[in-house]
Parts: sequence; C-alpha cells; structure tokens
Amino acid sequence: MSAGTPSAPGAQGVRAGLLAGGADGPGRLRDLTTIVLDALEDAPRARSGPLPAGGPGAVALSTRALCSPVLPEEGVGPEVALADVVRAVAEGAADPADPACVAHLHCPPLAVAVAADLAGAALNPSMDSWDQAPAAGVIEELTTAALARLVHPTAPAPDALITSGGTESNLVALLLARERATPGPLRVVTGANAHHSVHRAAWMLGLPAPTVVACRDGVIDLDALDRALTGLAGAPLLVVATAGTTDEGRIDPLPEIARIAERHTAQLHVDAAYGGPLLFSERLAPLLAGLEHAASVTFDLHKLGWQPVAAGVLAVADAGMLTPLSLRADYLNADDDTEAGLPDLLGRSIRTTRRPDALKVAVTFRALGRRGLGDLVEHCVRTAHEFGEAVDARPALRRRPGGIGISTVLFRPTVADTLPEEAGDAVVAAVRRILLAEGRAVLGRAVAEDGDGRRRLWLKATLLHPNATTADLLPLLDLVAAAADRAVSEAPAAEGTQAPGAERLSP
Repeated sequence: MSAGTPSAPGAQGVRAGLLAGGADGPGRLRDLTTIVLDALEDAPRARSGPLPAGGPGAVALSTRALCSPVLPEEGVGPEVALADVVRAVAEGAADPADPACVAHLHCPPLAVAVAADLAGAALNPSMDSWDQAPAAGVIEELTTAALARLVHPTAPAPDALITSGGTESNLVALLLARERATPGPLRVVTGANAHHSVHRAAWMLGLPAPTVVACRDGVIDLDALDRALTGLAGAPLLVVATAGTTDEGRIDPLPEIARIAERHTAQLHVDAAYGGPLLFSERLAPLLAGLEHAASVTFDLHKLGWQPVAAGVLAVADAGMLTPLSLRADYLNADDDTEAGLPDLLGRSIRTTRRPDALKVAVTFRALGRRGLGDLVEHCVRTAHEFGEAVDARPALRRRPGGIGISTVLFRPTVADTLPEEAGDAVVAAVRRILLAEGRAVLGRAVAEDGDGRRRLWLKATLLHPNATTADLLPLLDLVAAAADRAVSEAPAAEGTQAPGAERLSP
C-alpha cells in the first residue's frame, strides 16, 4: 500500500457497512430494505385509510415522537433510524395506492419502477457527464428517443429531455421559445385554464406577463385567442395550450389552436403533463390530435405513467431547438474529450447534477410495452366514466354538467345547491376537510363553471389508480354523502336561512 493510499475502513464503528454499492453493499442494502418493507407493510393497518387521522397537529406530534432529534449527538444506528423514520413517513403518508386517495395528479407508482429507482439510487449515476453515468447515459438516450418519437411521430429529428416534471418542462419550453424569438421580447398567450407554472416561468425568464385568453367550458375560446394574437401583431408569439387541465382534465382544441397559431406565425407549446400518456393508447390517442403541430410538448410520467417522482419530459419537434442549452465546463465536457468520443450530457438539462430518472421509465416501458401502458391508461379513463355514472345515479350527489375530463370527475352534494351560494360552497369545502381530518378520503377541490354559467366549488376525484375498479370507489360516494349531512348540521345557520331538514340529506 502506498503512503498516499487511505486505509480501508475497519469492521467496527460508524464506517462499517455504510455503502449501498460495491461488492458488499447489496448485501447490506438487502438487510436494510427488509426493515423498510416491513414498515411499509404495517403502515396501512396503522392508518386505516388513505391518510392519517387527526389532521396536521396529530401528524406532526406522532412524527416528531419518532424522528426527534433528527441530529442527535450520538447516532442511534441505521436499523433504529430507518425503522423509526420510515414508520413515521409511512404511517403519516397520503397513500395514492388507496382507492380513496384521489385529490391530485398523484399516482401510485408501479412496483417495477420503484425497484428500478432503488437500483438508480444505489448506483447513484449523475447525468451530467459520461464518466459518472456511462450506461445510464445510453439508457436515457434510448428512452428520450422513444418518447420523442411517440410525441412527434412524423418529425424528421425530434428529441426529448428528462425533467423533474411539468414545471421544469414548461420553464425550459418558454426558455427555448425566448431564444428563438426575434426580435424580442417574446409574448406568451395562454388560456385562463393554464397551469400556474406558465406564469411563473414567464416571470423567472424576465418575459412580459402572459396574455390570458378567456375559456369556455374549461378550454380556450378560439375567437378570444384569435383576437389576442391579432392585438399582439408584430411581436414574436408563443401560444401555450393545455392537454389535460389540472382542475378539470380538459383538453384544449389543439387542431384549431395550431391553425390559428400558424396564421399568426406564433410558436405553439402544449402542456400535456396530464394528457400526454393518452398517446400510449391507440383508442385514446386521437383525443390529442393536433399535438404533432406543437414545437414543444410537456409530458409527465409521474401522473398517468405510474412512476415515482420525478419523471418529467419535454419533447421537441426538432433537436436543433435544444442548442441554446449547450454549455462547456472543462471538468464535465472538455472540447477535446468530446472530440475524442465521450458523449456530452451537460446540454441535456438546465440542471447539472441529475438523478437517473430515465432508468425507471426504461424498465417500465420494457416491462409493459406501449400496449400494456395503453391498457392502464384506458382503465383509468373508463373507471372515471363509470364513477361519473355512479355519481349521476345518487340523488344526494350531482356531477358537474358536461363530459369527463380524461380521468377527472367534479361533483358536489346536492344539499349544497339548496343553500345560498357562499354557504353551499362552504359545505363542499367542509366535506373535504371532514374526510381529511378523519383520514378516510383524500378528495381535491376545484372552482369551475356550473350549467348556469356560475362558478361553484366542486369536489374533485382524479382517478389514476391502475387497479382500482368502480366498485372500489363507490364507498367514497357514501362517505361524501354522510359528510355532507354532518357539514350542514354542524354549520351555523346564516341569518334568514334555514338549514335543510335531515330527511332531505339522506341518499
């Protein structure tokens, strides 16, 4: 051993068995993983629902009891620390694998994807230089090529980037559009239904605030879009459409928007973070007709792709659009290294250190194939329609008029309609909070137009569970109806109003 070679860690002390990689790491990891799996297996019984009961205060109290102090003077050891912290986070989780956890675009990840993520975490390749991620870089290249071709099947040279999700994808899309805009500044035009990340991206990039176009039935009003673009004539323009709105799951009329954008020489970006995976299904892909005309497309796989967070994608029609992301840092992609054949990964993201998120995606794609993924997407969409029919069959509940948005169903207790508007919306909000506090259901909320054009508060069920059937979801409707009874009976009566009698509340 040379004088400059550090000695190997001893068998005793804190350094023993630390690493997940190397020759001995997997064995140590296998032992520790057993502790994790035991805690995950026990957690649903401790919760007795998709959420811990008691609300924020109770969760904070139980979590602190198991996890404090986080930084003790002397460590408690890997086994105890892992058992305590994983137990705390598992028992205190909002579990998207529970059929009653339907508030958000929050999917239950596939076991095969989680297992792949474990391998990525153990090997820990950083996706910013070839010598940190030799094989992982190839896997990312294969994965992004497949996704680019899925989104832009007829484009001569499409490409895609792995991102942390829709917010980063939209930011990069606006950045690339800004760099293409001549003369600037770029003017962004989007619908009132757009995700908030579009507005944040414009702010972060120093662009003028987006021009917001009115929506009708949850999608961009085409006449309003045409007028907005006419009013901005002469400026470089980017239209941002949405394929799968967060609140309603609506898809903007993409073919018509593409034609209007082309007429005004505007670029088109489509935020399909929610709706993009419809492309996996031959039957549902036509819902995204017109997507192929977009210069860039946001596409998430930690929604209707069942990946652990994070798994975002930005697809572009022309790989040349990504040139502005190119960057030289001698320690990562020196010119002579690149000329010698080492792949340059630095220009594949606005981030430097990146997790190998393409690994879990590649494993899932190979495991299920496009047809298998399409079957799961179709199941969620079909279940949402059946769930909507179940709502329609219950006198105590009312679905928002109109079609189902991808796999999102908006509904509310009919008792809320018998009260003044503010009081009715307060009942809807109270129903959600009652179920959250009891840990019995995780429902979302959304403000959307009713059949009379008035905007009202609705409960939101976003159905992303690839196994849950309509029968699994029916108890959720019973919980909502019962909680509505309680919300009305416990609410203080407004002056001049009478709370409806109990007989009017029973389903």
